[in-house]
Amino acid sequence: MRTHNLLRSLLAGLALAASTAAFAAQPTPFTATYAVTSQGQPMGEATITLKSLGNGQYEYSNQTQGTSGLAAALGASSSDITRFRWNGNAPETESYSSKVVAFKTKQRSMQVNWDTRQVSVDEGKGATRYAAVPGMVDRNTISYALGLALRGGNQSVSLPVGVRQHVEQQQFKVQGSESVKVPAGSFQAERVTRTDSDKHFDAWYVPNKYPLPVKLAQSDGGDLTLELVRFQQP
Repeated sequence: MRTHNLLRSLLAGLALAASTAAFAAQPTPFTATYAVTSQGQPMGEATITLKSLGNGQYEYSNQTQGTSGLAAALGASSSDITRFRWNGNAPETESYSSKVVAFKTKQRSMQVNWDTRQVSVDEGKGATRYAAVPGMVDRNTISYALGLALRGGNQSVSLPVGVRQHVEQQQFKVQGSESVKVPAGSFQAERVTRTDSDKHFDAWYVPNKYPLPVKLAQSDGGDLTLELVRFQQP
């Protein structure tokens, strides 16, 4: 009887390990909605979606629309779309496009040729080229890549991020656990900060529940705070 119980426990453990590996091997599509504020004032809504394109490729989209105050009056909006491949249980950028509409329109596109390991970035004034780095992401997918790393148990994370003229090795670290209340609920979250730059970046994650932060505050791209409203999976 004891041998039978041990065998059953072993089989159950193997089944759990297999299901966990299958989960990690393929990202799960989702839609996350955030309330966006600027300096404490309501500004808009952000919708982040992840969907499969097939053949190990995925599209990660962040669409933000101004719905309050000056942002609404200006018809302000932003669209960031990344196509990445799944490599080693992590995203690896293949292309990225960004469009911001406010007082004027700003656009950026990035193409990564992994055969030649070359990155091409164009902001409308001619392309800048530099060498790609394995595991490279872009500024749109930083928060997602961080969430996946935290889910894997990492407390310090180094991400190669393709920016305008080079790959930037950005450093992040878990600073501790904090209670956070957002429209989606109250959570005990891990607070992550960027440690290699004076650009303000604080993100609060519940990695065993969501791959994205429940709250994000950053100065890059505007002094914005995002708070999770709802998270849906198929």
